[in-house]
Amino acid sequence: MMRKNIKNYCVLLVFLLCGLAGARAQEKKDSIVNLAFRTVAKQDLLGAASTVDISDIMKKSYGTYSLDNLGSFVGGYTGNVWGQAPLVLVDGIPRRASDIRLTEIQSITVLKSGSAVVLYGSTAAKGVILITTKRGSVKPLQVDVRANTGVFLPKSYPKYLNAADYMTLYNEALTNDGIATSGGGYTSDQINNTRAGANPYKYPDINLLGSDYLKKAYVKSDVTTEVSGGNEFARYYTNIGMSYNNNLVKFGEWNNNNDFVFNIRGNVDMNLNKWLTASVDAVAVNTNNYTGRGDFWGATSSVTANFNKFSPYIPVSMLDPNNSSLQAIAKNSNHLIDGKYLLGGVSSSQTNVLSDMLAAGYIKTKSSTFLYNMSLGADLGSILKGLTFKAITSMDYSSIYSEAYQLPYATYQPTWSTVSGQDVITALTQYGVDRNSTNEFIGVSSYTQTISLRSQFGYQRTFANDHHVTATLLGWGYTSQFSSDQDNNGGSTYQPVKNLNLGFQAGYNYKSKYYVDFSGAVVHSVKLPPGKRNALSPTVSLGWRISDEDFFKNNISFINDLKLKTSYSSIKQDIDITGTRAGGAATDTYLYQGYYSNTATLGGWYQWRDGSAGGFTTLSGQADNPDLTYVKRNELTVGFDGSLFKNLITLDVNYFSQTTDGLLARGTSIYPSYFSGWGDFRPWINYNKEKRTGLDFTVNLNKQIGQVQYSLGVSGMYYNSKVLRRDELPEESYLARTGRALDANYGYISEGFFQSQADIANSPRQTFGTVKPGDLKYQDINNDGIIDSKDQVDLGHTGYAASPFSYGLNFTAKWKHFTLFALGSGTSGAVGFKNSSYYWVGGSSKYSDVVWGRWTEATKNTATYPRLTTNSSNNFRNSTFWMYKVNRFNLNRVQVTYDFDNKVFRKSFVHGLSVYAQGDNLLVISKERQLMETNIGSAPQTRFFNLGAKASF
Repeated sequence: MMRKNIKNYCVLLVFLLCGLAGARAQEKKDSIVNLAFRTVAKQDLLGAASTVDISDIMKKSYGTYSLDNLGSFVGGYTGNVWGQAPLVLVDGIPRRASDIRLTEIQSITVLKSGSAVVLYGSTAAKGVILITTKRGSVKPLQVDVRANTGVFLPKSYPKYLNAADYMTLYNEALTNDGIATSGGGYTSDQINNTRAGANPYKYPDINLLGSDYLKKAYVKSDVTTEVSGGNEFARYYTNIGMSYNNNLVKFGEWNNNNDFVFNIRGNVDMNLNKWLTASVDAVAVNTNNYTGRGDFWGATSSVTANFNKFSPYIPVSMLDPNNSSLQAIAKNSNHLIDGKYLLGGVSSSQTNVLSDMLAAGYIKTKSSTFLYNMSLGADLGSILKGLTFKAITSMDYSSIYSEAYQLPYATYQPTWSTVSGQDVITALTQYGVDRNSTNEFIGVSSYTQTISLRSQFGYQRTFANDHHVTATLLGWGYTSQFSSDQDNNGGSTYQPVKNLNLGFQAGYNYKSKYYVDFSGAVVHSVKLPPGKRNALSPTVSLGWRISDEDFFKNNISFINDLKLKTSYSSIKQDIDITGTRAGGAATDTYLYQGYYSNTATLGGWYQWRDGSAGGFTTLSGQADNPDLTYVKRNELTVGFDGSLFKNLITLDVNYFSQTTDGLLARGTSIYPSYFSGWGDFRPWINYNKEKRTGLDFTVNLNKQIGQVQYSLGVSGMYYNSKVLRRDELPEESYLARTGRALDANYGYISEGFFQSQADIANSPRQTFGTVKPGDLKYQDINNDGIIDSKDQVDLGHTGYAASPFSYGLNFTAKWKHFTLFALGSGTSGAVGFKNSSYYWVGGSSKYSDVVWGRWTEATKNTATYPRLTTNSSNNFRNSTFWMYKVNRFNLNRVQVTYDFDNKVFRKSFVHGLSVYAQGDNLLVISKERQLMETNIGSAPQTRFFNLGAKASF
C-alpha cells in the first residue's frame, strides 16, 4: 500500500510539472515581508509582526518541524502569540503546522497585533503564524539533496523502588494507617525471598525501565530532494522527502515500533500572458505508524516492581513434570514465550501490559494528507495603473485510520508447592482463552476536509516620487469539516468550522517617513442569533520615521534608523463562542437558543399516581438570549524598530495592552439562584472580561572581527494577564479570580509537618480526612479555626500560556568555511507543583525514591516527605510544600557546519557540498533540572545527535 501511494504521488507531481511547464513565479526579495494578503517592504512595516528567513537559517541549523525553535528568533512567540493560540496559515490557507516540513519553507511571519491579523477575520483574532513555502526562480535546473541520520539518547528515567523496598515501605504505610499487614501487606518471608532473588517467578522484581525492556538509544534518518529552476515563462519548486525512526522499547511487538513519513510538494508559477499569471501547488503526505499493543510507558509509572503481586511469566520448566494436565497446557498454548514461559495473571488482573505486548497484536495507523491550491493573478494596469486582481481556491483532505490486529489470550495463576526442597507449580488457574485470527480490522477512522476561497483587488501607486498609496479589497472564507466513527473519535462535528469575512485596507506614507493605515474586516458568524451575525472590526495604525527628521539626525548620530509605530484595533471574534449543554456536551452552535428536554440528563423521573411505570418530565435546560454577540479584542500597541551604530544592532520592540470583552458565562452571579437547579433558566451571556499586557522585543547584533563574522539575536517577552470580570460567587473575597492573573495557581500555605498528636490538637482542624503526626498542616487564612477549601491563596503564575518572562537566543559565528550555530531559550517567573504520581503516592501505587525522605518518629526533624499512608487526601494537595519555580534555560541546539570550497567541484557536476554535526535538546540549567528532564508515565525526553550532508547539483 505504501509503495502504491508513493508511486501515485510521483505520477501526480510529474503530471503537474509537465502540464505547467510554462509557469513562472513572482520574485521574492529579502526586504519584502509577507503579511495578510499582501507583501510590504520591511522598512514600511507597521503593527507588530516579525519575520524569519527560514531558508537562510537552514544553511546553518537543520530541523524538520515547521515551527522549529521559532521562539528563539521572535519575541512574543512562546508556542502561543502574546499568550493565545494562533491560527496557522500555509501560503495563506488554514493548515496544520505538522503538514509541512522545514525544508519546504521560505519564511515565517508571526502576526501579533490586531492590526496585523484583522484582514483574516474572526478565526485569526488570537494571532497568526503565516508560513510561506519556497518558489522556483529563473535559473538552470538545480537539485539539492540532503541526508541526515542520528540517534536519540534518553536524558533521564524516573527512579522507583525495587520490589523488596516497596513491599517494606508499603507495610509501613499500612501500619501508619492502623491496618494490619495481614490485610493486604507482605510477610517477612515474602520480602526476604524477594530481596534475595530466591525465585523471581514466585517473588517477582521487575524493572520496566531496565535493559531487559529498553535500548540505550534509537535512530532517526531522513532524506530530502529539492528540485527548482525555470525561465521567464515558468518556474518550479519540488520537494520530496522521506523519514524513518524506530523507538526505545525492545520487548515484544514494541520492538517493531516505527514511523515512516513520505512527503512530496510541487509549486509551479506561470505567466499566461503579459497581464495574467497563475500558480498551482500540490502536496501529498503519507504517514505510517506501527505499534504493538499495551501502554508500556503508562505502566512504567503505575505497575509496581513486584508486578502488583504476581509474575507476568510462568516458567514451563517449573511445572510439575508428573502432572500431565499441566504439561498439556504448556504444549497446547498459542503463546509459549521463547518456548519457556506461559503468560501470568490473577483474577483481578487477567491481562497486563507485558502480556499485551507479547500476545495481543498490533496497530498500524495510516494517515494521508492532500493539499491543493490554485491561484490566478491579473495586472489591471490598463484599466487603472497600479490595480491588480487575485483569486485563490484550495481543497485540502486529510484522513487517518488504523489497521489493527488483536488476539485474546489466556493467562495463568500458578499454585506453588515445595517438592523435595524445590519450588514447583502444581496447579494453574486459567483466565481467558487463546484464540486465533487471520484478519485485520479497521480500528479508527476519521476525515477532515478544508475548502477555502478568496478574491481580492489590490492597488499600489506612487505619486510625485514621495506619496505612496496602497489599498486592498477582498473577500475570504473557508470551511473545515471533521468526520469520524462514533466509537473512537466521538463522531462527526455537527457544524463545520467556518470563517467568512470581507476585508479592506488603505494605506499612505510620505517619503517612508509618515505612515497611516486603515484596515478592517466585516465578519459573519452563524453561531450568533439573526440580527447579530455581522460586525465590523476596524483598526488604525500610525508610523513616524523620526530618524529622518533634521532635529533628530543632527543630534543623535548613533541611531541610523528609528521608526515609531502605534495601532488601535477592535477585533470581533466568535472562536470563544463555546459552552456546554445539559449532560456536559460541549457545543458552539445555537447557544443563543433556549431549549427543553425530558432526557435522563435533565428531566426528573416521576411515577404515575396509579402505580404504573413513570417517565421523565420536561424541564428547561437553557433560556434564550437573542442579544448574544461577538467577543471583542480591543487592543492598543505602541512600538519602535530601527538600527544603531551603522547597523551593528537592529531592534524591534512592541508594547501591547489587550482587553478581551464579552466572553461567555451562564450568569451564576447575575441571576437569582432559583433560575437554576431543578430546571435551568439561565441564558448564555457576554459577560467575562480579561486583559493581557506585555512587552516583546527582538534585538540582533552583527559584527566582523578579522576573519570571524558573528551575530547574536535576543528575543523575549514580559507578559502579564488579569481577570477584569468573571461570573463567580466566591466563598471569601480573597478567593475571587477577578483581579487575579488568568493563570493564577491556587493552593495552600504549608506550615510543615504535624510533629505530634498535641500539635494536631493545638492547630486548626483540618477537614481533608483524619490527620496524624507526619501529615502536612496548612495555614488558616481566614482564621475560622478550620482548614478547608476557603484557605487557598494565589501562589503564583502557572505560565500555561506564557511565563511572566520568556526569552530566546541565537548565535552564529563564521570562520573561513566553518559555521558554529547555537540556539537557546528560557522562562522565569512561573511556578509548578510536584503533583505527579511520582510524588503523590497513594493507595498501593508505585513508590519512587522520594519516599525515602518520609516522616517517621526517628526522622521527624529531617524529613522531606510526609508519612507514608495508603490514603492521604490531606497531603496530596497543591501547596507551598510541593511548589517549585520553573525558571529554566534550555540549550536547544548546537550545530557545526563545514561548507566545501566550490573550487573543489569546479570540474564536476557537484555545485556545492556542506556537512554538519548537530546536537539537540542538550542541556537544561535549572535548580529543578532533574525534575524538568524526567517524564513520568511517558517516553523519556531525549538528546538528539545528528550527522548530515547537503549537496547541490
